[in-house]
Amino acid sequence: MSSRILIIEDEPQIADFLFRGLQEEGYSVERAADGPTAWNMLQSGQWDLILLDWWLPGEDGIDVLRKFRGIDRSTPVLFLTARDAVSHRVEGLDAGADDYLAKPFAFAELTARVRALLRRPDQQSGLVLSYRDIRADLGSQKATRDGSSLDLTAKEFSLLCLFLQNPGKILTRTRIFDTVWGDTFDGLSNTIEVHIKELRQKLEQFGHRVIHTRRNRGYLLEDTED
Repeated sequence: MSSRILIIEDEPQIADFLFRGLQEEGYSVERAADGPTAWNMLQSGQWDLILLDWWLPGEDGIDVLRKFRGIDRSTPVLFLTARDAVSHRVEGLDAGADDYLAKPFAFAELTARVRALLRRPDQQSGLVLSYRDIRADLGSQKATRDGSSLDLTAKEFSLLCLFLQNPGKILTRTRIFDTVWGDTFDGLSNTIEVHIKELRQKLEQFGHRVIHTRRNRGYLLEDTED
């Protein structure tokens, strides 16, 4: 069964371009052109991926995303917007987006990001990764620490799984970006730092720090103090 993608975009030419292109790629695609319609579709449907524009009539995409993350923490969301300042990218990621693509963009790059966001570390039911008091169930896509549920986005869950698969090993930013984002790391983006910061904060609600920074080398999961 093809993945279901919801396009939330108010510019007709862009929406039509995305709709036709993704359908040709074999995806099941629907679309919304304003904030209120998008919110109704997000509440009433089951989606595998959301493509979300920032500027929308009725309600901005950033506000729609914040509400959506109140009811769904796992469905991946890709922001599509002309707002490409670092502060805007950080705001979008902080609101719950899993990735960010600035307009104008090449369709090949969009489809690569779509494939990466739809990719899961492993869909084998019942397989659980663990380290100390942290557990990630790859079948249910749920994670816990010390028995408490962690509200992780799709990207944060994938990032946690990568660390759980490599305890005690330093993971370079290039490897993290290639594995979790499925793209070539340009060395300039702060996407990794933003997501690791969010993941750390959620893990540290229920225990001490276990994801450590190794300056100029990368990050590692280890049960020691920095």
